[in-house]
Amino acid sequence: MYTFICEDSPNGILSGIYDAWDFKVKENKKYSARSTSADSSSSAPKSTCTHDDIHILCHEPDNYQLFCEYIHVLTSSDKASKVARTIQRRLGSEFYDTILNAILSIVPEKKNNLDKADAIYHTLVLGLNTSAGARAICDLANPYVHRLFILSRATANEAHHLLGFLRFSELENGVLFSTIHPKNNALPILAEHFTDRLPQENFMIYDENRQLAAVHAAGKNFMLVDASGIDQELLKHTSDRETKYQKLWQTFFDHIAIQARINPGLQAQNIPKRFWNDTPELGKK
Repeated sequence: MYTFICEDSPNGILSGIYDAWDFKVKENKKYSARSTSADSSSSAPKSTCTHDDIHILCHEPDNYQLFCEYIHVLTSSDKASKVARTIQRRLGSEFYDTILNAILSIVPEKKNNLDKADAIYHTLVLGLNTSAGARAICDLANPYVHRLFILSRATANEAHHLLGFLRFSELENGVLFSTIHPKNNALPILAEHFTDRLPQENFMIYDENRQLAAVHAAGKNFMLVDASGIDQELLKHTSDRETKYQKLWQTFFDHIAIQARINPGLQAQNIPKRFWNDTPELGKK
């Protein structure tokens, strides 16, 4: 049994998949070389290492198992890129998006739950090593695929909510700024969407939970940067135009509803309360 321990990030998990697959191939090549030098009539097994012997974790295990070799993975953007290109070329962009959403998920690990890195690895094995191909992602009876589906759906659902609830404010320097507090790491999905939607705008989306920001300069692609040292006071200074529009929007929001028909329960269903603080119209409620 071999367990690869990788970083919990897109590049980290994809690097772990690369190293695990490469390790399996090299182990079998070593065995083949030994087999050819031995008596060819011996009935030895074809390989000493299968994908079932390999597992990947994106955290240190709570308990180390006996007779299991633990291998720490060094994150490599080159290895991650090779895995990403292979998935897109052989299994398609939809399969890759599902994998990426699962990687970005932050779901509390419960006892007996499969690790997300392991679920991703064995789903890829099913897609690349069997006739199922891209259809492997639909085999929800498989525990690895089912776990992957749950994780991917959690990220995709939250990103979908945020695309509707995210509010930009114009700062004094003209930059559009927004703060979010997602459970899952939906920031890369949001940044890609708004880069396509607002290509000629300077904007910044700040994930306060992870101290991470997506920064976009007009006409360029976005960058994910460490925002742990961000000046919170500077972000409170909105432009005069923004202040006027927010007051106008707040007045409209307060008067558009018929008071006798206000339904707080329905409102909380349509816009979950955990998103309220990041919207100007509901932040003070």
